[in-house]
Amino acid sequence: MRLKAILLAIAVVAVSFFVSLKALDWLSLRGTVPGPALAQLPPLPPAPRSSVILAQVTIPISAIRDAADRSAARNFAGKADNPVSQILQNADIGWTASRGPIAATGGQDVLSLTTALTGKLNVTGSLSSKATGAVGDALGGLLGGNVAKQIGSVNIKALNASAEIKGNVVITSRPKLAAAWHLEPNLGAQVTLGDTSVTVAGARVNVPAQVKPVIDKTVADQIAAAGARIRNDPSFERNARIQWAKACRSIPLQGNGAAASTPALWLELRPTRAVAVQPRIDAAAVTLILGIEAETRITPAQTTPSCPFPEKISIVPPTPAGVSIGIPIDVPFADINKIVEAQFAGRTFPEDGSGSVNVTVKRASVAASGDRLLISLLVNAKEKTSFLGFGGEATVHIWGRPVLDQAQQTLRLTNMELAVESEAAFGLLGAAARAAMPHLQKVLAEKATVDLKPFLANAQKRIATAIADFQKNEDGVRVAAEITSLNLADIAFDSKTLRVIAEAAGTITVNITAVPGL
Repeated sequence: MRLKAILLAIAVVAVSFFVSLKALDWLSLRGTVPGPALAQLPPLPPAPRSSVILAQVTIPISAIRDAADRSAARNFAGKADNPVSQILQNADIGWTASRGPIAATGGQDVLSLTTALTGKLNVTGSLSSKATGAVGDALGGLLGGNVAKQIGSVNIKALNASAEIKGNVVITSRPKLAAAWHLEPNLGAQVTLGDTSVTVAGARVNVPAQVKPVIDKTVADQIAAAGARIRNDPSFERNARIQWAKACRSIPLQGNGAAASTPALWLELRPTRAVAVQPRIDAAAVTLILGIEAETRITPAQTTPSCPFPEKISIVPPTPAGVSIGIPIDVPFADINKIVEAQFAGRTFPEDGSGSVNVTVKRASVAASGDRLLISLLVNAKEKTSFLGFGGEATVHIWGRPVLDQAQQTLRLTNMELAVESEAAFGLLGAAARAAMPHLQKVLAEKATVDLKPFLANAQKRIATAIADFQKNEDGVRVAAEITSLNLADIAFDSKTLRVIAEAAGTITVNITAVPGL
């Protein structure tokens, strides 16, 4: 009976001992160590970014040829002065001509239109009195004076002669964009005629000499009228105003639905300048670059930006076409905490179990201070060498500098180091826990990354949708727009938000297959 009591007493003491140990483990070693003081950062500014949208406009030479062929007059007619008035009186020198199909060529920034001319020069009239007397004297000398008197005076009242007109017309254009929203065609023309002539009453009338000045004037008048129409055509400015108004907008990026898990963000696109590159002309097409420079910024709500249309277009040096839009993407640290905790919560270090203590991460969070981020880990350390299994919990703080990994499109931490405040945590966890910290730091350096691909993909999709509004395929105009990539450019943060600056790149092309009449 006495032995039973002794054994029962020993059992009670043992259980009490182990319960006391676990209580101490849970109560005494669950220490609280003050964390590093965090410097409060000012809120992130609106972060306006400069964006550029430049479209390549291509007009095939064939489309210009067809427009010119439709618009240019096909038949011409006119009158010429009498070059032999001393012989021919009451002269009527008229000409008619028609053109053939127009051919177009391009090269060295010059557009050339060529067409053949065929026609007829017709001369009618009668001999003058001087010419009639000369003919009578000639007859008297041949037949005798009496015969001449008997014949009487010679009166040739009707003469009619004609000759062929052959040649070609070459029209050249060196188009330039003017600052005041119009196109200066800089047209020129050259008329070339074959060397033909007609003989009227013994007088030779040179066809090119009589007809070319008149045809030159006719062609010059046509060229002047076409140049004025092109120069004063308001369609260039009108279309520019339409596209300018389309670009002035607020684009939803994220969190705009009732069930959205992320805060609402809008990208404000505000055009500030219209730019253009002077046209280039080659054998295939006339190509010019037109577009806008814009200011972009992130806003928490939809805005209505003010975008006054510029009075002038800025002519810039040759610049490649393309779309480059700066996009600040804001990620709350609350979302980053979820990502980091998902990566580390429940993991034990050293991962190979080689140490004398196991350090298990229970919670993880990220905060900003100065130019660094602070990762705070609530860890549980448990000895493996003692059968008693002493352990405890404390929060370990590790500093790191955020950098962007362009290739992987991630945010990772470099220059990892333990905060000095973590030394007190090792006093609670035990010296053996310190040995596990290098393993934890290494894994943090390798694995503590924030995958930005989902954020970038969402922004790219929204921007692509907005750019698609420029698409058009009607009335001989086809506009194709596409966002091809979204790359990381910069990073910034305040105490609540991490901002990643991304740049959306893409293309926008305009193909004009039908040109209005020139």
